[in-house]
Amino acid sequence: MMLNHNDTVDAMQYAFRFGEVAIRLGFISIHQLRDALEEQISSESYMKLRPRKRIGEIFLEKGIMTPNQVEMVLEEMSFSQRRAS
Repeated sequence: MMLNHNDTVDAMQYAFRFGEVAIRLGFISIHQLRDALEEQISSESYMKLRPRKRIGEIFLEKGIMTPNQVEMVLEEMSFSQRRAS
């Protein structure tokens, strides 16, 4: 699976929005976001073997966020997007 430039930009914008909301809600620190983004980017070289991990998946795997917290961030992102439309 090859991502084009627009897909990569969209994925990074999504990760930053997710991180911004998670930080605002007090679930993660800026340092934890940077680490997760580095992991997400480093997994890009293995794109042919598996798709890029979502930022929330990385936080779950590391035990930094709970499934409930990830869901809360996604709900907030969805609510913010609807409000902006």
